[in-house]
Amino acid sequence: MTTRPKNSSRKTEPKPAAEPSRIREGLPFPLGATWDGLGVNFALFSANATKVELCLFDSSGEVELERIELPEYTDEIFHGYLPDAHPGLIYGYRVHGPYDPQNGHRFNPNKLLIDPYAKQLVGQLRWSEALFGYTIGHPDADLSYDERDSAPFVPKSKVIDPAYTWGRDQRVSVPWDRTIIYETHVRGISMLHPSVPEDERGTFAGLMVEDVLDHIRKLGISSIELLPIHAFVNDQHLLQKGLNNYWGYNSIAFFAPHPRYLANGKIAEFKEMVAHLHDAGLEVILDVVYNHTAEGNEQGPTLSMRGIDNVSYYRLNPENKRFYINDSGTGNTLDLSHPCVLQMVTDSLRYWASEMHVDGFRFDLATILGRYHEGFDERHSFLVACRQDPVLRQVKLIAEPWDCGPGGYQVGGFAPGWVEWNDRFRDTVRAFWKGDDGQLADFAARMTASGELFNQRGRRPYCSVNFVTAHDGFTLRDLVSYNEKHNEANDENNQDGTNHNISWNHGVEGPTDDPEINALRLRQMRNFFATLLLAQGTPMIVAGDEFSRTQHGNNNAYCQDSETGWVNWEMDEDGKSLLKFVKRLTKLRLTYPVLRRARFMVGDFNEDIGVKDVTWLAPNASEMTTEQWHDRHGRCLGMLMDGRAQVSGIRRPGADATLLLIVNAHHEVVNFTLPQVPEGENWNCLLDTDRPLLRGREPWEFGSAFAVTGRSLLLFELVLEEEQ
Repeated sequence: MTTRPKNSSRKTEPKPAAEPSRIREGLPFPLGATWDGLGVNFALFSANATKVELCLFDSSGEVELERIELPEYTDEIFHGYLPDAHPGLIYGYRVHGPYDPQNGHRFNPNKLLIDPYAKQLVGQLRWSEALFGYTIGHPDADLSYDERDSAPFVPKSKVIDPAYTWGRDQRVSVPWDRTIIYETHVRGISMLHPSVPEDERGTFAGLMVEDVLDHIRKLGISSIELLPIHAFVNDQHLLQKGLNNYWGYNSIAFFAPHPRYLANGKIAEFKEMVAHLHDAGLEVILDVVYNHTAEGNEQGPTLSMRGIDNVSYYRLNPENKRFYINDSGTGNTLDLSHPCVLQMVTDSLRYWASEMHVDGFRFDLATILGRYHEGFDERHSFLVACRQDPVLRQVKLIAEPWDCGPGGYQVGGFAPGWVEWNDRFRDTVRAFWKGDDGQLADFAARMTASGELFNQRGRRPYCSVNFVTAHDGFTLRDLVSYNEKHNEANDENNQDGTNHNISWNHGVEGPTDDPEINALRLRQMRNFFATLLLAQGTPMIVAGDEFSRTQHGNNNAYCQDSETGWVNWEMDEDGKSLLKFVKRLTKLRLTYPVLRRARFMVGDFNEDIGVKDVTWLAPNASEMTTEQWHDRHGRCLGMLMDGRAQVSGIRRPGADATLLLIVNAHHEVVNFTLPQVPEGENWNCLLDTDRPLLRGREPWEFGSAFAVTGRSLLLFELVLEEEQ
């Protein structure tokens, strides 16, 4: 039963209505607030509302000046046109309709609502009981009805002028085979950078600073992937602890950048950042969160979509629509099977791609976006729409292919046109270099872009986005320094964050003065980077890993908007040496096409050209046998990548260099016989993780027994006879 307080001194008092002649009918499209040079058209979707009031505020966003009922309703769109409105106008909505939670309806016009299509927000959310559609503490809980006005506490929407002179800017469009992704955070990358002015730290402007761009460019990066920049909400429970939602996976407005990231308060700052990154040859990829919103479950606040049309926007329990389906693990799940919700999300993507010149998107918990009520479907309307849309099919589409819902793990299950985060690479590579038993065969599969998952339907090796670390989990330095997570600073009794880290502290938990342990940890970091950047697939690096950044064992820094979560640019000698090593690796990857082939390496003999694309070698230079593949104690392997292998559908040999990669995860030296290859003269050692200062070329004869240091990786190039 719904309970409404009959008397409340805090009930919202209506402001004077506008003159009837002032508001015009307007158009039901485009959705949102659109300035046409003369006035502003307002259009809001709601299939179940009975009335929508447009609320106008003063320039501070604190004083509500008037309410105007949108006069027309066309195809489930409320709309109206204000001929005297202009950019800078601050507004919100009050939406009328039934308050019937048991049937999914939670309309409450006392709650000011953010326009889902708002291009900019002003003000910060201030937590108050007035934000909730029900009365907190009422015996009927969320079935009760709260009449307090939420306007003083909620961010307001702002009309923008979209005009911007892009000049020569155009999408960078880096080919997938040359893509190296750098995952970072707008705030975290610049907060401690000495070259970034203090008033620009933590903002889009901070990413434009030349020293920041120069570091990324010289590292060999092609694409910067930014953690969520859509406007998001700081969780109440975090603020009460003196923390906040640092990562930003709590979106509330899919068209608006987070206000805190705008140093000058103007949307143009984001566009300027994109233009600067493009001028530096860098793509911009956004991590986007369309699987849920910050409104949470039935006990959450009413900020936007819940109060506009709860039944349409969210997936509700079909047996009791009072409750939400929680496949995201955060309280609610957007219902992308609804055509208007699907339209909102694809409109948002097109806006960022077309108007903001973004080059790609990484979709958080993307399995949710492809789930109908009966389960995941690669032909879900959203996934198909992205592939067919003339704008979206030209940008990079990266799926995080898992969630906590039924059938949520879908690595390799997305359709052609999508690439996917591959956590199998992360786990196998960590376990291999940790020295776990039985990893050799899986390691070989990860080095060849996990063909058992992705080599189907014409998908390419780049569809496997390989990573050893990501924002979620240990940094690379912490991966080799801690056996256990240390998340005490999150104030959750160290219960948050995963316990499945597959990490190894090499004998001491955390920092140590032991030179042998520190040397081994540094070599292991070189091993991880070499594995990542020499493997087939698309590599992703986390900002700061390249110079040994630490979070002091915190593997869940989502709430650490502090030096724990920020990138510390002060490098010690080990950090500087690691940075140089990573630069060499990215250069090697881009120099040798065989390291980033467009076809999967399968190990079959090609009779037309007489070569194998890849041959797996035991330490005696013979091909690996079935018994050796199944040896649980096997930890040393050679990967011979033949540059003569067919590189396209045309049956002719390639002309790439032939490379030999040797890995040894044993703790002891393994003598590896360097194989003889037809038409070759000898081998040149290009890389040795045990000897990071090795430069140039070091010749080795066929048949030589190379003493491969325990826990190290080597790369050799075949020298052809005519090159002598």
